[in-house]
Amino acid sequence: MEELFSIHYAEVGLKGKNRIFFEKRLANNIKLALRGTGYAAVKRLHDRILVHLGQHADISEIKRRLHRIMGIAHFEISCRTEADLTAIKTAALRQIQRLSCESLKVETKRADKTFPLTSPQVSAEVGGYLIKETGARADMHNPDVTCWVKITHEAAYISTEKIRGIGGLPVGVSGKVLVMLSGGIDSPVAAWQMIKRGAKAVFIHFYSYPYTDKASLEKVIEIAEILAVSNYRSAVYLVPFADLQQTIVSATPAPFRVLLYRRMMTRIAERVAAMVDAEALVTGESLAQVASQTLTNLRTIEAIAEIPILRPLIGEDKIEIVEKAQRIGTYDVSTRPHQDCCSLFVPKHPATRASLTELEDAESGLDVDALVEDALNNLEKVVVNHQPSVVGDSFV
Repeated sequence: MEELFSIHYAEVGLKGKNRIFFEKRLANNIKLALRGTGYAAVKRLHDRILVHLGQHADISEIKRRLHRIMGIAHFEISCRTEADLTAIKTAALRQIQRLSCESLKVETKRADKTFPLTSPQVSAEVGGYLIKETGARADMHNPDVTCWVKITHEAAYISTEKIRGIGGLPVGVSGKVLVMLSGGIDSPVAAWQMIKRGAKAVFIHFYSYPYTDKASLEKVIEIAEILAVSNYRSAVYLVPFADLQQTIVSATPAPFRVLLYRRMMTRIAERVAAMVDAEALVTGESLAQVASQTLTNLRTIEAIAEIPILRPLIGEDKIEIVEKAQRIGTYDVSTRPHQDCCSLFVPKHPATRASLTELEDAESGLDVDALVEDALNNLEKVVVNHQPSVVGDSFV
């Protein structure tokens, strides 16, 4: 009889011929996330992944970390025993006796159809035994505890708790994206949603020090650490942007400044994306949230992009985004005061419907290529390793 974690997935199981690739990535991510918890091994079966426990495994910590792994639909602490009715009864009683319950039911799934009893027969036999030994009553509709029995060709698995996971896809199966990460609320949520869809996130942050303080730099690294709980080892590229902004302020019409900032950021980010093999840029933009995010302005910003710009939050309102940030664990860091680079030299009346021709005319006096190269020449890279202790609430 062995206690272990049994991990189940949903969307991964629908990947047909690519399923093994997704399963292997999920298993590798589980190993990465559980380092230092005392687990013994992670093994793939045909319909689940098992985490075998070492003698001194920290079960509560393993449970907490499994909550944060993308691609897990649900997991359970199971007792693995031989596929024999007597052994199953003994294991089920051991599980039930750990709990306090007045009513119970047993649900059985029989993957091994050669087992001598049908699933309803196993449930009846095990349920009757548990009721006799514990004094609990049977309740098929609203029991205090459900005991799940899964019988396979090689063993039987008994559990009494199914714990919901985040779902989504394992990180890394959907390629790589470069996230334009600010110190605010929105972009970390956008990053998290792309990570949940299996994308490996690399981050880029534009800062205007010494014209602004260093708070945004410090916040971005903290946010990257929080996201690294799911994204694992993460690279953050820091781009000094103040001199470029001063050039735009001195040479272009005031209403277009923020849009020109965004276009220059997009050009620089594209170059970094090429360096790290990212296939798309990701922003935290939400439609019409601020002047630069009107439909017209979004179109004129992305007109210069040669790779896709993904906007996971485009249809969400601020309340929804804030709720997600709180649940992810980035909200408290994001709401600490800081000076955002895009707020530097912002005009009183920014353009809300700038045409592409207007922005191209405004940029005609700039040496765009030289400005991009200068920013890239001063690029810095910071690597953030995942810290399992840095988490928000369970996002389930």
